[in-house]
Amino acid sequence: MARRFLLVGLTGGIASGKSAVSRMLNQLGCLIIDADLIAREVVEPGEPAYQKIVEAFGQGILDDEGYVNRKKLGALIFRDAEKRRLLNEITHPEIIRREQEILAELMTEGHEGIVVLDAALLIEAGGAGRVDRLVVVTADEATQQKRLSDRDDLPAEEALRRIRSQMPLSEKAKLAHYVINNSGTPHETLRQVQEVYQTLQADLQEFLAADP
Repeated sequence: MARRFLLVGLTGGIASGKSAVSRMLNQLGCLIIDADLIAREVVEPGEPAYQKIVEAFGQGILDDEGYVNRKKLGALIFRDAEKRRLLNEITHPEIIRREQEILAELMTEGHEGIVVLDAALLIEAGGAGRVDRLVVVTADEATQQKRLSDRDDLPAEEALRRIRSQMPLSEKAKLAHYVINNSGTPHETLRQVQEVYQTLQADLQEFLAADP
């Protein structure tokens, strides 16, 4: 069965504003697959990744109801590259499996349009090669730091450490088909998103024409 949708990867870095761009694309008509929501689902009690995480990181990362506390887990992994690697090793296969299930369902339904895979670690998880187009959201480091400090109530130095623990946005941008700079105002970002969306619409038509 021929695929009738253009699969677009959307990624960025912590506090780059990727989620805001995702919402804008959704409002323009794109279907969004949110990898962060999937990541929350695959670590719920009873899921295969849940027990592996508890065994790897201990009961201390659970809340009072037995669910994974993302803040506690985040505090561990942002301080330790090996623990980040281990967590990704546990969760990424489950996340990718669920993404593939969703994409297969869309193909079966004959969905046509632009489907956006919104994933912060898309490139790190080797997903850049699985999408037709890659959009990277960037922001300058000072903007990221302020957003992260304000959002998560973190000291500036802790926010900066978390930002620098990730793949640099400049490196991600080199792999992108399209880059959206989200350092400015929401209006400036929206203008860029609208331009990228129009280009993606043209890419979709080209994709459909190549495989009628």
